[in-house]
Amino acid sequence: MSKHIPASAFRIVDAPAPLAAIAVDRSVAVVRSFDLPTGLFAATVALYFAFLGVMAATFADKGLAIPMAIFSIYIVMAFGTPAMWVRMKPDHAAQPLSWNRFMREGVETLTGRLDGTGAAAQVLMLPVLILGWGLIVATIVATL
Repeated sequence: MSKHIPASAFRIVDAPAPLAAIAVDRSVAVVRSFDLPTGLFAATVALYFAFLGVMAATFADKGLAIPMAIFSIYIVMAFGTPAMWVRMKPDHAAQPLSWNRFMREGVETLTGRLDGTGAAAQVLMLPVLILGWGLIVATIVATL
């Protein structure tokens, strides 16, 4: 059975502190710019559109208008979504690196630190190779 405890046995304490005063700050510092300068993203987009331009000029045909439009929309979506992501709320911790700071400090990768030149080369390697492939195809088609 339970034992009766009189009210006089309890002591009165001060009101607890408000939750906001004792709650731990769990806000997250978000970096959405991938620690790369905006110029690298712009150069990547420009190289992809240059490839599309080479292909459109090489295989100039009315039937390619819709595929080229689809490819263009895809490129805009692929780079436009991250561009909007950087501007999302809540505000993120850092702005994209400036070109000078990027070249001076480089970037940390899973395989180690890269200087700015190495990181730029690594980011732009695929778009440059794709454009080079397109130019080779255009040269082959021109010789036929």
